[in-house]
Amino acid sequence: MKKLYLLRHGKSSWNYNELSDFERPLNERGRRDVPFMAKLLLDLGIKPDLIISSPALRAYYTVRTVAGIIDYPLEKIQTSELVYEAGITELMQLVSEVDDHNDSILIAGHNPGFTAFCNTLSDKYLDNIPTSGFVYIELNIDKWSEIKPECGTLKLFEYPKKYSQ
Repeated sequence: MKKLYLLRHGKSSWNYNELSDFERPLNERGRRDVPFMAKLLLDLGIKPDLIISSPALRAYYTVRTVAGIIDYPLEKIQTSELVYEAGITELMQLVSEVDDHNDSILIAGHNPGFTAFCNTLSDKYLDNIPTSGFVYIELNIDKWSEIKPECGTLKLFEYPKKYSQ
């Protein structure tokens, strides 16, 4: 059994026209929601063996914030260009190449790829993984290379607005 965690980056800012999509930072809501979600993950006891992030600024900032709160060593965070603008094929490839000594991995990245990937793997359909959203899928596999459609069970779907008053 392998555990796959997907974490969508926090809400990003569109206030800087001179920046590329890759360079967009988090906005105020993103900077508020990401620590909230990280604390929730800490409270749930979620600590992955491996964290892989899109190198895009908003995703990398998100995962560094989460890592700091859940006590995951920042220097162990890996980045992969495959995650930026990834679809199902790229995410399947990325996961299938993870070393099997890692029983749980967290990938920080983007939509629409994350929602499509989640729906491909799991037994439940999600309309959307919102910004700062977190999904935990338990995969019925012993090796990451065995990943395939419908091999997982959606165990957890968390997002900030779920806790808004």
